[in-house]
Amino acid sequence: MVTHTNDDPVDFLLSVLESQGNAKSFDEIGRLEHALQCATQAQQNGASPALIAASLLHDIGSILRSDYPELAGDLERGHEKIGAEVLGRWFGPAVTEPVALHILAKRYLLAKEPGYLEKLSEGSMISLKSQGLPLTPLECEEFLSYDFAEDSLALRRWDDDAKTPGAPTLELKHFRPHLKSCLNDGASAL
Repeated sequence: MVTHTNDDPVDFLLSVLESQGNAKSFDEIGRLEHALQCATQAQQNGASPALIAASLLHDIGSILRSDYPELAGDLERGHEKIGAEVLGRWFGPAVTEPVALHILAKRYLLAKEPGYLEKLSEGSMISLKSQGLPLTPLECEEFLSYDFAEDSLALRRWDDDAKTPGAPTLELKHFRPHLKSCLNDGASAL
């Protein structure tokens, strides 16, 4: 487990990801590899630095829930809510909202895209049981009204595709400038 004695939030977040090494989630690859694949896809698709940062950090809530419960708060909440709340200490909505919405985006795609369910990995299928059913038509309209709905849909697609063992990725340190550029002015220390 990483200690958070360093006051730099970017150093802390990168060390949390790095500490995951090959720690597996429900899927076939490790948490770090999944984060790197997702962020690499975001960059390759011309995403903004904020959306690249969100893609790298979208599952940070699940790591914080298990390894840093003192930061995570209410452990019964979904990892997307934990992640968005903790990241909100340092980043604005362009980073936090796609993180907060990436599970709703999954449910939106289930409702709107024929065949989407069959594209989900085994891990995504397992987590879907606790995340909820496809959105209703009214919920789909509401979802699309959110400021960062389109970004969260892009992140969701990269998330779904970022589960290939051994896929080439950029190194973790490559994403430091993206995270640094997205920090709020006067972002608080840990």
